[in-house]
Amino acid sequence: MASRDPVDDLRRIAFYLERANEATYRVRAFRSAAAAISKVPAEEVAERAAAGTLAKLQGVGDVTARCIAESLAGEEPVYLRRVRAIEGADLPAAAAALRAALRGDCHSHSDWSDGGSPIEEMALAAVELGHEYLVLTDHSPRLTVANGLSPERLRKQLDRVAALNEALPEGFRVLTGIEVDILDDGSLDQEDELLARLDVVVGSVHSKLRDESPWMTRRMVRAIANPHLDILGHMTGRKVSAAGEGDRGHRAGRTRPPSTFELDKVIEACLEHGKAIEINSRPDRLDPPKRMLTVAVEAGCLFTIDTDAHAPGQLDWLRNGCERAALCGVPAERVVNTWPMERLLEWTAGHK
Repeated sequence: MASRDPVDDLRRIAFYLERANEATYRVRAFRSAAAAISKVPAEEVAERAAAGTLAKLQGVGDVTARCIAESLAGEEPVYLRRVRAIEGADLPAAAAALRAALRGDCHSHSDWSDGGSPIEEMALAAVELGHEYLVLTDHSPRLTVANGLSPERLRKQLDRVAALNEALPEGFRVLTGIEVDILDDGSLDQEDELLARLDVVVGSVHSKLRDESPWMTRRMVRAIANPHLDILGHMTGRKVSAAGEGDRGHRAGRTRPPSTFELDKVIEACLEHGKAIEINSRPDRLDPPKRMLTVAVEAGCLFTIDTDAHAPGQLDWLRNGCERAALCGVPAERVVNTWPMERLLEWTAGHK
């Protein structure tokens, strides 16, 4: 029986674990093992598998060694079969049609801020999922707990993305972006010159989430009016309980009530300035709540359906947002990441 690619099998296991929001240490074990054996000649990996010494390689443990040996023997690793078996049920028809219409994801993080994987790994996972683009939206400076990007680091990231796009498969592109903090006064936490250079700007509130409604409303409305902002991210800031540990900065089991603000004024500002409301697909966010989403749909708002992914496997969380969007009657034509990339970029450029 022909051998399989053990590096690919280990990465697939990590992908499925990330999608299931499993503990970070479990994901890291498989990604570390994949990285370790990718640096070792194939002949040596095979010899160690035959001799039972794979676990002596730094970064390889007993479980991952067994997966590698099974893969080299031409068998789908038992662990991979197990995690594949926990895939979610098929989406209802309306949600499945919406998922099929999505061309990309407008909210994702890499290890440049609080994500767990390099930009390249995030991009290649998006390619495998059939995306045409992935917007890289690492955090802005004020969010130090998430290793937010200073202006200098963001400029370096822009250069890195430009170089990476030259090497990625034809027909796919990493779009430049940021998840910029909406500060207390409604201003955006990054230099205007840099915000103007980015393809997509997601603005989110991460601090003083318990501010009184009038203050929070003014803060959000002012941010929405800023010409650099394109998408209002996870608009209520709520956290709901979700299984698994998640990723850095997103520990499951911690709940947080939604912020209070005047929804009609926030929606009115989005309509006036042509901005989109994000339908956040993270299982620990699922933001906005369905009652708010329904109001926004009836008002005629634009939307994005995004994962807010911090790891490659989480890029497949779009199904969560599509299911909620379908339940609330969100029309596909009003979801900006169903649009061709050129139209999306024309829309964001029109805000500048």
